[in-house]
Amino acid sequence: MPTTISHIAAVQKKPIRLQEYGVGIFPTLATKSALKKALKKQLITVNGNIASTATFIKGNEVITLLQPPIKSPKKALIFKLEIVFEDDYLAVINKPAGIVVSGNSFKTITHALPQNLQKSKQPDAVIPQPVHRLDYATTGLLIVGKTSSTITALNELFEYKEIKKTYFAVTIGKMNLKGTITFSVDDKNAISNFETLKTVPSKRFQHLNLVKLSPETGRKHQLRKHLSALGNPILGDATYGKESLILKGKGLYLHAFSLAFTHPITCKKIYLEKELPLKFSKLFD
Repeated sequence: MPTTISHIAAVQKKPIRLQEYGVGIFPTLATKSALKKALKKQLITVNGNIASTATFIKGNEVITLLQPPIKSPKKALIFKLEIVFEDDYLAVINKPAGIVVSGNSFKTITHALPQNLQKSKQPDAVIPQPVHRLDYATTGLLIVGKTSSTITALNELFEYKEIKKTYFAVTIGKMNLKGTITFSVDDKNAISNFETLKTVPSKRFQHLNLVKLSPETGRKHQLRKHLSALGNPILGDATYGKESLILKGKGLYLHAFSLAFTHPITCKKIYLEKELPLKFSKLFD
C-alpha cells in the first residue's frame, strides 16, 4: 500500500524552485537527483497539483510525496543487525558503519531489515523501512517503521521536531565548552547545539574533543558541515575535514547516541541510548 507524507513549506524571501527547496525535506529525497526522479515519476504534489521542475515555492504550500511500497530484492540480504527496540509497529536498530541506509545497491540497511525484524501483524503492515537517514560512515540509532500508518506518523514527528536526537563526535582543534552553530546548510536554516565534554592533547591534531551534539534541524550532513565551518571538523571526515588532518582507516567519529520521542501508536514515552563504539573510548581513557 503506497503511503504519503507531507511538508509545509517555509516562507521564502523570494520564490524558489521546488527542485532546489525540496532537497532533504523528505528522508528518501536527500539529493537533487532523487528529487528530480520523484518529480519525473509524478510522485510529488504541491497543494494537490502534480509538481514539476518548473514549480516554484513561495511559502506555506503543502508539499506531498507519494511513497510506493518498497520492493523486496529477489535475493535476501543476510546481514546481522543489532535490534535495540522492537514492537509490532516500529523498531530501532544500531546502524553499523560502512553500510548505506537505502539506495540502489544491494547491500543496504533497508534490504537487511526483513531478515532481522519480526513481521508486523497489523493490517497495514509493510516491508520495514527507515524513516530518517544516517550517513554511510555514521553509527548509532536508526528508527524503522513497520506499518503504513506508523511510518506516516513518525514522519510527522520528525516534521514537527518532536523526535529529539543526540549525537557524539570526536572533533579536532581547540573548542569552546558549549555553543550553538547557526551556519546555513544548502541555503537553508540549520541549528546545532554542542557541548564539549572532554579534551585531550594530541601530537598530530593538537586537541581532540569528545563533543555532545543536539541538532534542532535535520539538514543533510548538517553536523559534519557545521563543525567543519566552526573550524573543528569531525575526526575521520574525508569530505569536510582539513586535507592535512584527515585520519585514514579508522572511519568517521560520529555516533547517533540517543533518541527520545512519544510512540505514535501506543503513546508511551520512548528513550533509547546506544553506548559509544570502542574507538571513541580508547581516545579518552
